[in-house]
Amino acid sequence: MINSAVRVSPLFLALVAATAAGCVLATFDNVYAMTAGVVLIVLGGWATSLCLHEFGHAVTAFRGGDRSVQAKGYLTLDPRHYTDPVLSIVLPLLFVAIGGIPLPGGAVWINHSALRTRRIESAVSLAGPLTNLVLGVALTAVVASVPMAPGLGAGLSYLAFLQVIAFVLNILPIPGLDGYGAIEPWLSGQARQFGEKARPWAPLVLFALILATPVGAMFFRVSYLLFDVVGGNLELTIDGMSTFRFWM
Repeated sequence: MINSAVRVSPLFLALVAATAAGCVLATFDNVYAMTAGVVLIVLGGWATSLCLHEFGHAVTAFRGGDRSVQAKGYLTLDPRHYTDPVLSIVLPLLFVAIGGIPLPGGAVWINHSALRTRRIESAVSLAGPLTNLVLGVALTAVVASVPMAPGLGAGLSYLAFLQVIAFVLNILPIPGLDGYGAIEPWLSGQARQFGEKARPWAPLVLFALILATPVGAMFFRVSYLLFDVVGGNLELTIDGMSTFRFWM
């Protein structure tokens, strides 16, 4: 019998199924079906990627010595086992739905004292955003190499772009984000203390800068550049974004 602590969650499989249903609908000639398909692709695919992001952290920690992630259910890909399902899934989905930046999901709790080395600690932090990057590259490769209906290509391209944005955002060395978690084990005690104090508010300041200052233009310029490097189709991405945001 498969251990329930490692069996894939039916809820995660439901998210995958919803994304797959969106892929089917996006191939229809009917504009309403196609729009509904793109919405399902983006929301279902984004929720699925949030689960995979956290799974990346957890499975790397498990291999690095933290066996507690199995008992906590993190290896099941079930978002209900995250620290806060609202912050992990609902809020990021809401931000994507209203056309905002794709917020990182809620973190899994890692027992850092159980990890064998500082390199493993860094790898645990990097595993999440790298998962997003791999997903983005895979999606762009599928769109580029597999003939498909325009609606399907547009939805998958926009989802791929969101993965690239998530990677760029999460890799920043800001307390509270994964990029900082990767360098934190190598910092001095004083620097780590400052990071702990800044962790609750630093991401909020970053998001405000992205949304309301020229920092946002720079952030998206880097994201578009990386998207182009990995082979993203900007024209299809814009079509997917406009179709997804059909009410605007």
